[in-house]
Amino acid sequence: MDTKKKKIMVAVITSIIMIVIIAGILIYLQILKQKKENNRDLVKPTPEVTIAPTPEPTPTVDPRAGKVQSSISGEWVSKKVEAKRPYAIMINNIEYAFKHQKGTSKADIMYEALAEGGITRMMAIYQDPSKVKVIGSVRSARHYYVQFAKEWNALYCHFGQTKYATKKIEKTKTNNISGLSAIGPVVYKRDSSLSAPHNVFTSGKKMQKGAKKLKYSQKQNFDKVAEHFYFYEEDTEPENGKKANSITLPFSNYSTCRLKYSSKKRTYLKYEYGQKHMDTYYKKQLSFKNVIVQFVKESAIDRKGYQTMELSNNSGKGYYFTNGKMQKITWKRKESGNEMVYKDSNGHVLTINPGKTYIAVYPKSRKKLITIK
Repeated sequence: MDTKKKKIMVAVITSIIMIVIIAGILIYLQILKQKKENNRDLVKPTPEVTIAPTPEPTPTVDPRAGKVQSSISGEWVSKKVEAKRPYAIMINNIEYAFKHQKGTSKADIMYEALAEGGITRMMAIYQDPSKVKVIGSVRSARHYYVQFAKEWNALYCHFGQTKYATKKIEKTKTNNISGLSAIGPVVYKRDSSLSAPHNVFTSGKKMQKGAKKLKYSQKQNFDKVAEHFYFYEEDTEPENGKKANSITLPFSNYSTCRLKYSSKKRTYLKYEYGQKHMDTYYKKQLSFKNVIVQFVKESAIDRKGYQTMELSNNSGKGYYFTNGKMQKITWKRKESGNEMVYKDSNGHVLTINPGKTYIAVYPKSRKKLITIK
């Protein structure tokens, strides 16, 4: 074989070998690719991690939301309660009746003043008496109590009256619910287990029923309410004042009121006739956040010993007690405009703590007999 043919043969063989090698390489690469794809199918996908959102803090519920401060007690009440017209009811406080008083611990304001013969009579004011099941015993009206009720534009409830009270009711056009009128049997009932006349009782619902039958408005008209005092939004310590953990008010030789401050309850607990002053229905001792002693000039109006007080277009002095401290105050009253206001020693309208208030309308002639410790 000549040289030329040899060269051609070698070239052909070389080409065939190269083709085989290239084909082998391609097949090998295809096999590798297939394995990679198979392995990929066997690997489990990594699950996605879901990050939970950070919970927002629960907002604090404002206990005062939707409420307003009561113009009578300073407590936070619903707008519906604040819009209600209050009731003022005469409470028998002679010692026998004192032992059977009911519903008195539910009053927002309690007045106490002399009636006659050394006995005191009280007047309880309720902003909303609807849930008070028993109130009493109920006694007769006195003309200065008509004035106190008028200051609050309250519906005045009583069982009996003096001629002076009748005249004052007529003159001041005070809406009243009398037990001796035709509405009496609807509102009042006697308890046969107790001695008359100290056995007349009522309830919040009965008073409201009577007012409705008499067509009295039961919605408060704030334009007819005297100013009296303002309220702090919350319990506030007096900046100054004399220490007063015990107050003794001898209204007469027969009746002495004592108030003792409880640092635990932060109220003054009431005592009379040497005993705890109890609400025998709700089994609670009468207690007050605020105590006001209002000094008035007092005297007998007739031979029967009925008392009168110089309140109309007058002014005077007094004391205010809260949280175990006493401050001197003044008061001023104008009959024609139904104006009545208490002021602090700086001449500003008195601001008192939220809570129940006891007002002792006290003879200034007996001021020196008061003991404060």
